[in-house]
Amino acid sequence: MKKRSVLILGILILFTVGFFVSKKINLNSNFEVGQKIDDLNGVVVYYNGGVGNVAGREVTEDGYNLGLKYQCVEFVKRYYYQALNHKMPDSYGNAKDFFSKTLDDGGLNIKRNLNQFTNPSSSKPKVNDLVVYSGTLFNKYGHVAIISKVTEREVEIIQQNPGPFGESRETYDLIREEDKWFIDHSRIMGWLRK
Repeated sequence: MKKRSVLILGILILFTVGFFVSKKINLNSNFEVGQKIDDLNGVVVYYNGGVGNVAGREVTEDGYNLGLKYQCVEFVKRYYYQALNHKMPDSYGNAKDFFSKTLDDGGLNIKRNLNQFTNPSSSKPKVNDLVVYSGTLFNKYGHVAIISKVTEREVEIIQQNPGPFGESRETYDLIREEDKWFIDHSRIMGWLRK
């Protein structure tokens, strides 16, 4: 019984260590960290390898903090800075922290100086909206992306750092019920808009 417990504990430790190491290294030999993989309105999406990989901090020439290089937050802040000429008053925080749970649908998120909409919302998502995902057991920081396309039934997002084998673009169903718009993804808390 004792040997079995030690074996199980050893396997759990190896699995845990392996999981955290895999988040930091590039498991996909088809791409190199920092390689351009997509773009939206001239703003580049870079490949990051493991979701936990950090390649330094990205700061603009005027000193504005964009975030950790090749992470999801760095892309959305760089997109808002370059494509929409927008600086967020609070230039720090994890992805899930972009969404304030205390605001009503359509309220002003003062940390980001953007209007915030809950999922579901009375306001239909629009191109250039910043989508915020909650954290998970394996990614407590959450995720952010930009809406790149909207139809009556679908929303396409573009993202940086979806994981070594993730795609830079994903499409979700957009559902309208009782005058509310819902992006059909269990982790999407809502979206922000300039």
